[in-house]
Amino acid sequence: MSVLETPVEPKGVPVGHEGARVDISERPARDLGAWLAVLLLLALVAAAVVLGSTTLPALILVPAVLFVVVLCSIVVVQPGQTRVIQFFGRYVGTVRKPGLSWVLPLTTRSSVSVRVRNFETRHLKVNDADGNPVEIAAIVVWQVADTSKAVYAVDDYRNFVSVQAESALRHVATTHPYDDATEDGTSLRGSTDIVAGELAAEVAQRVALAGVEIVEVRISHLAYASEIAQAMLRRQQANAVVAARSRIVEGAVGMVEMALQRLNEGGIVDLDEERRAAMVSNLMVVLCGDQPASPVVNAGSLYT
Repeated sequence: MSVLETPVEPKGVPVGHEGARVDISERPARDLGAWLAVLLLLALVAAAVVLGSTTLPALILVPAVLFVVVLCSIVVVQPGQTRVIQFFGRYVGTVRKPGLSWVLPLTTRSSVSVRVRNFETRHLKVNDADGNPVEIAAIVVWQVADTSKAVYAVDDYRNFVSVQAESALRHVATTHPYDDATEDGTSLRGSTDIVAGELAAEVAQRVALAGVEIVEVRISHLAYASEIAQAMLRRQQANAVVAARSRIVEGAVGMVEMALQRLNEGGIVDLDEERRAAMVSNLMVVLCGDQPASPVVNAGSLYT
């Protein structure tokens, strides 16, 4: 490697130090059996009733404490929700199965939704590939794929997704021009599907650290900044006028060529070079003019 070349670190790798990220992956939590817990609770209630009728009613505290411990270890999971189980600071698994589950007692449970969510970024002002300031915003559709990374790998996965989505949107917007006059390359306005695919890939790469997957990213707002909007509008109008004029001239040349060919084939009139040039000039003026032509009757000759 030469002196001028510097190694490029891949995205997501810590810069300046190593081991800063939390290396963790989701795994299912052990379910002890919800119905077994229900039967155990009924047995503890029966034991408490029996002990209450004995000569040692203080023993009722034992089944009462066990009843509370077992009851607190039962979790209810709704569809689209999960429970991340932590036992004395250690991650022991995630409950994804809807319904009742009996997990380890004395654990803390964090609720994480795995439903599909969406949000719209702020209207960002960035410079496109041509250096023109534009306003752009996007709608990001996402969901949590790895609940353990969402809880432990980042501080706040919702805010993390929002910030990284705006960062990716800024980066992609600077790599494409707002509009492509040649229509051969990609642009923010003309290549919406290509830009959306690049946005989705860029955001997905940035938020993979938080266990989040991207469903779709679409541009929701795109406009020139207010300070150059009028100038860009005049440029677009000028480009449209030039394109329209080019089509008109192209069609007029074809019509003149066809008219001269028909006159020669039919032998209607014999035109020399000067008369032919005069006829071509008159036809081009008539066909390319903005206003309707006013015919002038010439009773004489072109040479007098």
